[in-house]
Amino acid sequence: MPNSVTSTAAAPSSEALAHFQRLFALETDCWDVHEALAAGQPGFVLLDVRSPEHFRKGHICGALGLPHGRITAARLSAWAPDTLFVVYCAGPHCNGAARAAVRLSALGRPVKMMIGGITGWLDEGFPLIAGDDGAC
Repeated sequence: MPNSVTSTAAAPSSEALAHFQRLFALETDCWDVHEALAAGQPGFVLLDVRSPEHFRKGHICGALGLPHGRITAARLSAWAPDTLFVVYCAGPHCNGAARAAVRLSALGRPVKMMIGGITGWLDEGFPLIAGDDGAC
């Protein structure tokens, strides 16, 4: 008997493969970000795009606080045009990271979204730090 899962057929495997491979060009996850940061030279700039108040209460060590609404070409001028930015917000209930990704890509900047945000980071058991800067 069909249900909500089976009433629509799954995509052909080749279509599913292309779709899921494409996601890696747009997204990363908390575990991979943590591993890259721990390696010492992650190859990206991690942006916490929540409010300054939320950033101060707790953020990922090494992240820079830049609310999505304040992302401008002038603020990004400190980084080379090919710098990869990884953005995160509060978690799956927040669209701030998607808003930041839109702004960055509209400015011609490479960007990936860290799925899960702070919620995912904490779910993985990784710590946050408090304060006004990304210093660890």
